[in-house]
Amino acid sequence: MEAIAKLIKVQLPNYLQKLPVPSSLSGFAELSPSDAIAVVFPFAVVSWLIGYSTYKFFQPKAVELPPSPKAKDTNCVNKCIDKTCKKVVHTVDIEDVGEKLVFCRCWRSKKFPYCDGSHNNHNEQEQDNVGPLIVKGKAN
Repeated sequence: MEAIAKLIKVQLPNYLQKLPVPSSLSGFAELSPSDAIAVVFPFAVVSWLIGYSTYKFFQPKAVELPPSPKAKDTNCVNKCIDKTCKKVVHTVDIEDVGEKLVFCRCWRSKKFPYCDGSHNNHNEQEQDNVGPLIVKGKAN
């Protein structure tokens, strides 16, 4: 603790007294490059410390939302589709797209992998914003 006290009470004031701080703004133009750096560096450090401290003080705290009580397994996105499979995979040939295909991304569709609009109910219940993936065919 003595070292910190000495730094603040003795060394810092001695350092600040040796800084070539001009008495006016026009005096900054007359400083040599080394003197200008000697003045600007501490100013920049102190400005950064004040700015960062202010930022951290006013930074909003992260709020973790509780899991939805309606979800059976909060870590699981897929609640009901092909649960006996290790991984759910569907393949669609690009030639089958036609004008457009609408794919489910909420995992609630009764016509999975195609969207049946179940995300609307899901979004309302869970305060979510998921929507379908729309794949448009190439116009001829």
